[in-house]
Order: sequence, then C-alpha cells, then structure tokens
Amino acid sequence: MAQSKPHGNLSGSITVRIDALIPHFIPMNRLRLAAVVCLAVAAPAVAIAQAKAPASGASINIPFEKMVLPNGLTVILSPDHSVPRVNVDVWYHVGSKNEKRGRTGFAHMFEHVMFTGSLNVAYGLHDRYTEGVGGDNNGSTNNDRTNYYENIPPNYLETALWMEADRMGFLLDKLDEAKFNAQRDIVQNERRQGIDNQPYGRTFEILTSQMLPDSHPYSWPVVGYLSELQKATVEDVKEFFRLYYAPNNATIAIVGDIDPVKTKQWVTKYFGDLKKGAPIVRPTVPPTILAAEKRVTFEDRVQVPRLSIAWPTVGEDSEDDKVLDIVSAVLSGPRTARLTKELVYDKQFAASVAAQQATSENHGMFIAQITPRPGHTLTEIEATVDSIIARFKREGPTAEEMTKATAGAEFGFVSALENSLAKAEILNKGSVYHGDAGYYKKEYAGIKAVTAADVKRVANKYLTGGRVVVSVVPLGKPEQASKPDQSKKVTVAADGGHYLVEGK
Repeated sequence: MAQSKPHGNLSGSITVRIDALIPHFIPMNRLRLAAVVCLAVAAPAVAIAQAKAPASGASINIPFEKMVLPNGLTVILSPDHSVPRVNVDVWYHVGSKNEKRGRTGFAHMFEHVMFTGSLNVAYGLHDRYTEGVGGDNNGSTNNDRTNYYENIPPNYLETALWMEADRMGFLLDKLDEAKFNAQRDIVQNERRQGIDNQPYGRTFEILTSQMLPDSHPYSWPVVGYLSELQKATVEDVKEFFRLYYAPNNATIAIVGDIDPVKTKQWVTKYFGDLKKGAPIVRPTVPPTILAAEKRVTFEDRVQVPRLSIAWPTVGEDSEDDKVLDIVSAVLSGPRTARLTKELVYDKQFAASVAAQQATSENHGMFIAQITPRPGHTLTEIEATVDSIIARFKREGPTAEEMTKATAGAEFGFVSALENSLAKAEILNKGSVYHGDAGYYKKEYAGIKAVTAADVKRVANKYLTGGRVVVSVVPLGKPEQASKPDQSKKVTVAADGGHYLVEGK
C-alpha cells in the first residue's frame, strides 16, 4: 500500500506497510460492538438501505445506514457518540489494476494530485481545516482502490464534506503542468526511497513479475515504473480522473459523532449536483496457476541473503482467503507456530520467519519469507521449510493449533476496529468489494467457522509445487542462493523498472 500526502513545498512521503512481506495491501481492521438496532432515517431524493439487526448469538454489530444519490454516489453513515470525532473516508474503486501496461503508476500519482488544491479549496486549505483544528487527513493507494480520509472534530464535518466534494467535482479546474510535474517528481522519489533503495525492496515486485503474465492486471507495482511515470502527461492524468473520479465510482463512509439527518442534508447539498461519470469496465482477472516451480536469484545491496517463496492463491472474492489466514497463523508468528518454532527456536537456522496470505480484491499470494542466521544457507532453510509444510499438509493442524489460530484471528478482527477510521474502512471494503457494507458479519462468521479439515484442504490445494522461489543475495555472491545451480538470475532492465530473467 502506498500512502502519502504532500506537505509544505509540495514534498511528500510514502509509508509502505510490509508486515515483513508485502507493500501493496491495506489491513482491514475490525471491532467488537454490542448488538444494537441500526438507524434508518428517510432522506429526500435518495435510495436508503438499512443494515439488518444481527442474528441471534452474533457478537459484533456496527450500526449503519446506506444512501445512494441519483448520480451514483454511495454514502454509508455510522453514528458512534463514544468519542467527539468524525472520520470521513472516501473510496474510489480504482487502483493499479485499472491501469494499462506501459502506463503504470497513474492511480498512485493521482492520489498525490488530489492534495494540490481544487477550484474552491486552495492548496494548503485542506490541512488548515483538518490538522489545523486538531485532526488529520491523508490518502492511500493499492491494487484495487484509492482512499482519502479526514479525521476531524464533529463541528468540522460539513467543511470536510465540502472539501471532498470540491476535489471530486472540480479538481481539474486547478490542475496545471507545474502541479503535475511536482507530484510526478515526488512519486518517482518515493519509488527510489521506498523500493529501489530499500534492502530487499524489490522482492515483492520480482515475485509478482515471475508469477503473473505481463498482461495480468496485478503484474505491475502500485507505485509504477520510473520510465512509465516519466512518460506520463498531464492530459493522461486528466483522462484517468474523468473516468474513475466520478460519483458513481465512489463510496463515502462517515463514522463517528454525527447527526445522520443533518449529515445527509450536507451530503446531498455538496455532492448531489456532481455529474455521473461514464460506466466503468472492470478488468478481467484470470485465476493464476503455475504449472511448475520458478526459481530466480536477485543480487542486491544487502549484507544478508533472504529467501522468499510465494504461491498463487485467491482474493477477497473467495472463501478460501479466510482459511489461508488461518494457515499462515499456524505456520508463523508466535513461538509455537510451526515454521517459527523449528527454524528460529529449535534448530536456530533463521533470524526471522514470516508467512502471510496477501490478499487483494481478485488475486492473492501466500508468501513465506525467511532470513538465515550466520552459518546457515538458504538451501538448508528451503529444505527445512519444505519438510515442515509437507508434514503439515499430511497431518493437518492439531486441535490446539486451531484454537490458537482462530482465537487470534477473531481477536484481531474485533480489536482492531477500536477507532472510527477502521470502522469506516471495513464498511467501505464490504460495500465496494462485496456490494454489502455489512459484509464484515459474514467475514467474522467465516473466521469462526474455519475447521481443521478446511485448513488441511486449502494447504494441499495451494501450497503446491507451482510456486516462485526468490533468493535475494549480496552483490557478486550468486552462490548464496538456494539451489544456485537451478536458479536463474533476475536483472533490472535499463528503464529501472521491469525485471528480466536470464534464459527466459
């Protein structure tokens, strides 16, 4: 996930959440709430959908109501008067997968452009009316969506809605060549700082480039390639905005200390007259199946080698995604997890171990990443990982492992939603990806319903020989790769972005 906002002299910063693995996925946080009856307040000229009361025995419920303006804008309102704060979280259903090969990085670059001022909101005013009153604002981009949020005192809610509406409807009125060039330079800098000049920073891109064909909409990085960003023009970006930054491609979650009646009046006032955009054709995302293993070595400016193994899996649109999260919890994390226990504690081969199901809307990867201790090779570590996973696939998880993994997943789901922005995110996620802002209930129930048989089935289905194995080694030391005689060398193309494999 790229997350950034320009400040002061139009300089910006990028925050990359890796969880030791992957930069492109934003966490969907959760919260346990007492069951309450949802609000349903009528509003003129809008369609209203009320969230259903929780089923008997349900332990969480986020009260919300949904309204859809005639121009297609979806708005989710969730009152929470426990803290005098409000979060406005705007999701545009556009990310890097909506780009075209040769024109990558547009979604993230436009995230930056959205902070440069619009027709009635001069540059700097957005910060003044959020940070200047004790709040904050920012945005982020991933493969599937771009979001912008304000966290503000309740008396600034109308102002926040006005500012979001102004840049949704009138950003291009103030976008010129100078602003565009400044933001393009910032994005290029972010790529250099956050990926190209980070130890192991290119690993995820290499895994992706080897796993997916060039035409696959998830095959390029969110931040884009330097050479393609340099070719982008202000007209290219304006065309991108006109298509994707329309009300019918946006969802707004407003969560916190709000008056729903007054909030809906403001939403209608500021967003109601914005024009509906053209219909959007979503890219087709084919399932990914690797017929055989791919092995590559990448020489980097690192002191210690690192092994990464990735298997193609599924996205948000598959129930197996939740099961893969449990698989990752059984394999890595706490001291008793299988990979962690054997590699880090029992045999002491590794300094760190992490495994994670990295999920986007229509695609996923299960990634294991291990850094060795001195005196131990990547070949030795890979053999141990393979042995542990093979045994796990044969036996399945124990009852104790299932209890720990599912309890941890459940706790993570409900405890992470302890702020209104996290609740806004999960409501938006459900609405955008699943057509149901209340989808979090199904997600939570799905976690609780995972069985040992599910875990064994899914591990055998996805953790197969069709995988990508990447050895990142110090410069000039390809022999430190795992099974170096079987591994092909990966190099970076002259344009600084694409990856080439010897003999491919």
